[in-house]
Amino acid sequence: MGVLTTNLLDRRTPNYDGLASAVFSLPPLASAGLTEAAARGAGLAFRTSRQDTSGWFNTRRVGETTAGSKVLIEEGTDRIIGAHLLGPHADEVIAALSMRAPRPFASSRAWARRFAEGPGMGG
Repeated sequence: MGVLTTNLLDRRTPNYDGLASAVFSLPPLASAGLTEAAARGAGLAFRTSRQDTSGWFNTRRVGETTAGSKVLIEEGTDRIIGAHLLGPHADEVIAALSMRAPRPFASSRAWARRFAEGPGMGG
């Protein structure tokens, strides 16, 4: 039986954890993993790392004035449970991050080793 048929007949729900999504606005907004509200609702202990990237060259070179990132990191395991980006190429960056991150996301150190990106990225 095919995957679609099995899912429909057995009433299975796909697992979208860790998949990227994007809002194609100006500037783009993108995310993967849990939001802060979802992480709290799941009872997870986590810390939030926020960074204003509006001063980065990649943001300024395209005339944007607003950009930033937020990463949710689970306490104890150091596992990234959510990443949220606003700014130029956020849609492309979140797609690359989510493709390189195992599901569920790896530790923040493992993720950094898999995907080394600097503020100068962008075409």
